[in-house]
Amino acid sequence: MRRAGTGTGGAAVAVAVAVPLLLLLSRSPPAAAGDGKKSDARLVSEQFSQAPQKLAFYSWYGSARLFHFRVPPDTVLLRWLLQVSRGSGPTCTNMEITVYFRYGAPPVINPLGTSFPDNTSVQPSFLLKMLHSNASVNISHPAPGDWFVAAHLPPSSHKIEVKPDMLVMRVVEVSILEPDVPFPQTLLSHPSYLKVFVPEYTQELRLELQGCASNGSLGCPVRLTVGSATLPGNFQKVLTCSGPTQACRLLLPSPPWDRWLQVTAKSLAGPRVSVAFSAVAALTACRPWSVNFQHLLQSSPNQSSNASTGLLPPTPSYQDLDRRGRVGGGPFCLRSFPVLREDVDVVSVRFQPLDRVSVLVQSDMPSVMRLNLNTGMDSGGSLTISMRVNKTAIANTSVVACVTAASPLLSFNASLSCTTAFFQGHPLSLSASSPTANLIIPYPETDNWYLSLQLMCPERPEECEQASVLVETTLYLVPCLNDCGPYGQCLLLRRHGYLYAGCSCKAGWRGWSCTDNSTAQTAAQQKAAALLLTLSNLVFLAPIAISVHRSLLVEASVYAYTMFFSTFYHACDQPGEAVLCILNYDTLQYCDFLGSGVSIWVTILCMARLKAALKYVLFLLGALVFAMSLQLDRRAAWNTMGPCLFAIVVMVTMWVYRCGRRRHCYPPSWQRWVFYLLPGISMAAVAITIYTSMMTSDNYYYTHSIWHMLLAGSAAFLLPPREQHTKPWACSQKLTCHYKICKNHRDELYTVT
Repeated sequence: MRRAGTGTGGAAVAVAVAVPLLLLLSRSPPAAAGDGKKSDARLVSEQFSQAPQKLAFYSWYGSARLFHFRVPPDTVLLRWLLQVSRGSGPTCTNMEITVYFRYGAPPVINPLGTSFPDNTSVQPSFLLKMLHSNASVNISHPAPGDWFVAAHLPPSSHKIEVKPDMLVMRVVEVSILEPDVPFPQTLLSHPSYLKVFVPEYTQELRLELQGCASNGSLGCPVRLTVGSATLPGNFQKVLTCSGPTQACRLLLPSPPWDRWLQVTAKSLAGPRVSVAFSAVAALTACRPWSVNFQHLLQSSPNQSSNASTGLLPPTPSYQDLDRRGRVGGGPFCLRSFPVLREDVDVVSVRFQPLDRVSVLVQSDMPSVMRLNLNTGMDSGGSLTISMRVNKTAIANTSVVACVTAASPLLSFNASLSCTTAFFQGHPLSLSASSPTANLIIPYPETDNWYLSLQLMCPERPEECEQASVLVETTLYLVPCLNDCGPYGQCLLLRRHGYLYAGCSCKAGWRGWSCTDNSTAQTAAQQKAAALLLTLSNLVFLAPIAISVHRSLLVEASVYAYTMFFSTFYHACDQPGEAVLCILNYDTLQYCDFLGSGVSIWVTILCMARLKAALKYVLFLLGALVFAMSLQLDRRAAWNTMGPCLFAIVVMVTMWVYRCGRRRHCYPPSWQRWVFYLLPGISMAAVAITIYTSMMTSDNYYYTHSIWHMLLAGSAAFLLPPREQHTKPWACSQKLTCHYKICKNHRDELYTVT
């Protein structure tokens, strides 16, 4: 029979979340200098909104509701306003709602405290627990691009509405810093907004304030904020220049490539005190050495054979590359290996080097591979990185690696710090004792990701000068790790046009990839649950036998159909070992849902005792309506309730009509009411109560089995009796050829058997 939706872990909590109203305030020409009391006139407003959503308490990632925003560039203030109310009634108090915020990708949350798969790198989530009717979150200088908000409820049956609004202030007139060109500025009450473009292959960015003076005296009371804020981690750089020196500088190694970098200068002097300085941005660039496409087109068959084994072909560029990373006197900062991006499916991408299996790693400079995950549709999966090296090739050395976003790590040191200017990377290492390394990043941020590798010899540095190692890499983006394993199902979720994946676990398994077996069922429990859900459908043999005995052959065939497909659907809907699928899972589910609805439909119409022609017409029309509605939405409550309520109206109308025509109650026999109708109605009421309010993912195997038995038992009790003084399929005449002409007196049909 129809399975209760386990996405909410039981009875869904009808909580509507009005998706935030996005208000953008943009800057216009500056106000008069020195007027600290006037508001900044460089702001204008824009508004955006989304449709509300219903929330439920958290059982898996699909039960949390996700909101997706695009924060425009040059934003200086982001504010979320959250308002909570219970349904459409008054505001509610002391109701905890958890809201998560993250930049670049959906938040990785773990409200149940379950375990993650091995080698999974997870950052703590930035969350807000709301206990009152409203709350707010402010973020200064947020990073432009994708922002995600996820919300869920604790286990509760209260109806709550959450209405978050979002306020954004952004700058439209921003001063641009050109490299190595001093840009004079004078600060009064309002801050100065600057930005500098960081091109690709920038090794270092130096920001410096020169000639800084306050009201003509030496000193530099200026606070410099560089970069954009992100959540859950914030790596903005704040430099306070308060000393007597006239120069104040900030060095940023490996700044984010190919984007604008926000710089905000704010005066720390009192009101009406001017601070003058010149801002200078200096970029240190380097040249990458890479295998280009021209080399790939001109490679000979012998060189292609070398590439297949992971060796670099003897091109002139490589021959001229000395141990100091120079070709013709030009410095190199990295070896860039072009990577082919192959889109396999939705949220499924494979990355591989263009002309080689392995990546050459040496000690003079890092080897870098760029993974393009900036399409806006790649942050809903899991980035998986696997590396392997031959033990004999790395006997006295080690390979260190760093996975970062926005820019690669270009300078490995002895401390093996995996940190760029604004990003904390994910470190990896390979050695003779550990020749393999794996890393899993759930929901990677929308950006270009980089894998940097370099050879290290901590004990004997001289051994690394001529050494080189080939590292095999396996890089791919998948919706769910290992397809959620044998005890989970990988489901693709959608919020408007944004797609992301999550694991729905079964049999008591939990966790991000259904790998936490702390509450898992044993094999015996799984088999017992499968037997309960399948064998409980044998109770339908009772209404089938009664229908055949009372010549209700159409009803008997519907009950047989329901029993068959419900049995095999639940045999296929089991995790682990106790699984048997005779057809496609989706087909079995559709047939089970269709059979359960049509069974209720024919039972109620049969109780109405309509004329045969009208009854069979309604039987057929009801089956067609059920087939259409289930195709639209299988789990919608009105797909079953609507037709069944119509059938009940028809039945009650016919009973009232007979009561008025016969001048006494219908059905007329009190035995019929006491021994059949009241027990059948009671069983149906209990079944509906269990299905709608008591069935959860934890007790599903028991409550749903009881639902099967109660539904079949109620049908057996509620089926109307055979009409009096009529024998079903009585034989009226026997022919000399030993055939019989059988007559059904009620329907006046004749058949030869």
